[in-house]
Amino acid sequence: MRTDDVKVVATNRKARFEYTIEDRYEAGIVLTGTEIKSIRAGAVSLGEGYATLRNHELWLVDVHIAVYEQAGRSSHDPTRQRKLLLHRREIAKLERAIQQSGYTVVPLRMYMKGPYAKVEIGLAKGKRQYDKRRVIAERDSRRRISRELKEYSKG
Repeated sequence: MRTDDVKVVATNRKARFEYTIEDRYEAGIVLTGTEIKSIRAGAVSLGEGYATLRNHELWLVDVHIAVYEQAGRSSHDPTRQRKLLLHRREIAKLERAIQQSGYTVVPLRMYMKGPYAKVEIGLAKGKRQYDKRRVIAERDSRRRISRELKEYSKG
């Protein structure tokens, strides 16, 4: 499959700020017909989402896929839990990591890869408050430097 067949539907910018992403996985999702139509329309929010393990299966929790308006009564629950499709060895690896304290699995982005909806999930470790402040300070200093370089090049 070509890489230009990928269309990003939603990203979780909050996850990159709140967590240090240590490993990434591509997972398929078990969806209903109205959910895939809403995803294609881009009506997805990953902000509060996370993944949990139950019976050696990975489930996506608190990801909001909006109700598909043209579906009528046969629509889906927007925040229902959805099963993620991964290889058994990947699930086992995630299970071992989650059992360590401080690790969680968060959705990073959702995209269409050809006709299929995929979720990029990340094994994440929560950042401390001082780490977040350092990220903000670095971002502000980069912004200030680029602004001063622009002024210097003008004049």
